[in-house]
Amino acid sequence: MLYRFRSDEALMQAYQAGNTKAFAELYQRHKNGLFGFLSRMAGAGRPAATVEDLAQDTWMSIIKQTAGYEPRAKFRTYLYTLARRKFIDYLRRTTHWIETGDEAMDAQPYMASDSHSPAAALEVQRLLQAIAALPQEQREAFLLKEEGFTLNQIATITQVETETAKSRLRYARQRLRQTLHADYAPTTGDNP
Repeated sequence: MLYRFRSDEALMQAYQAGNTKAFAELYQRHKNGLFGFLSRMAGAGRPAATVEDLAQDTWMSIIKQTAGYEPRAKFRTYLYTLARRKFIDYLRRTTHWIETGDEAMDAQPYMASDSHSPAAALEVQRLLQAIAALPQEQREAFLLKEEGFTLNQIATITQVETETAKSRLRYARQRLRQTLHADYAPTTGDNP
């Protein structure tokens, strides 16, 4: 119970000292967010088992690298950096996805069946498709920002300069606005 009040970094250090309950608390705190991030990065067409494997590989890396862990950044930044690396390794093994990265994302896992109207469900589907259509770097920056990371943390995770992360995020937002507003733009010649 006391573990709930400790920081992620303190829990990781406790795990380094051999406290497995500390790791269990870390896992409980971050498993859903990590899985969601990897799911949205992978998009539709990827079996849930693949995303589960990527998440599991990330946690296994945490376990294997425990001895070398130093809290130089937030644990969450460290976790998502490892997850991103696992995802990039996966993409390298499946290069055909890089060439066809505009696949639509599956909206079903992100919608509660009774809490959304059909119109809201359609909007969620459109948003997820627009996110999936973003270039890899922009999608990554946008999703990390949506996960609550700062620009500096996004730059650390993606291993780029802060200004590059900022640009990627700006371009992602512009592209999403253009894509989502395109359906609502008045067409010329329909009505005076």
